[in-house]
Amino acid sequence: MKNKLIKEEFFKKYPFTEKEVTKNKIIWSNLNDIYNDFNRYKDTYETQCDFISDILRTHDKIHSVKSRVKDGERLIEKIIRKTPSRKAKYGDEFQFTLHNYKEEINDLIGIRAIHIFKQDWEDIHEFILKTWKVIEITANVREGDDTRRFEELNIQIQSRKSGYRSVHYLIEFFPTNQRVIAEIQVRTIFEEGYGEIDHQLRYSHREIPEVLALNLLLFNRISGSADEMASFINLLNENWCEMEDKYKRVIEYKNKEIEKLNNQIESLKKYK
Repeated sequence: MKNKLIKEEFFKKYPFTEKEVTKNKIIWSNLNDIYNDFNRYKDTYETQCDFISDILRTHDKIHSVKSRVKDGERLIEKIIRKTPSRKAKYGDEFQFTLHNYKEEINDLIGIRAIHIFKQDWEDIHEFILKTWKVIEITANVREGDDTRRFEELNIQIQSRKSGYRSVHYLIEFFPTNQRVIAEIQVRTIFEEGYGEIDHQLRYSHREIPEVLALNLLLFNRISGSADEMASFINLLNENWCEMEDKYKRVIEYKNKEIEKLNNQIESLKKYK
């Protein structure tokens, strides 16, 4: 791990950032201070990340958990990328600094909780609310998705043209005397598959070529349909198991009644 952020090396690795640093009048020494501060506490964040992940793994509806602490250089690249939106929000004098970056960047610790069936989400949602202090929830949906349940729970909804689906929770904790915000993403296996492919394509291209974008949307529809089908199959299975259990109880009851009748008949025969 490097102790210092070397400007020339960084610009070679992330070429688009050099223009953004100049255009947005970003103070390089602030970036270097943030880089050093983040790396100083990174081991602590790793420990906290593992702790949160292990708690999530105790939930029986969660199939698997993925986690990571942000890479130091990736953090700086994101800060450069996010500076224009923060200037638009706070004013042209805004700069990311040691004192505000942990408040403004919400995924220093990122955790994904993956479940199999869509209907499992609400149990996981309740578990997260009971376990941590949740400061924000956002449901990322595709245009046209049914959002009624999110609305009933007063969850912020963000419609994504890309088709990306996931429910994001921002939770707070204090690994040091400074507050850190971690992000938990909850999604199905099918949403995870689509999200990973979408993520790789967007990191491979500054702008996704139209032919790839169109096929990505087609894949999104197919994965969404697979998600719905998996949930429907699960519902059918639950109903089928309930019916089997019901019929089993009925048959057991009838067998007991038949046995009682047979015993009564045998008793009557003895008195003849």
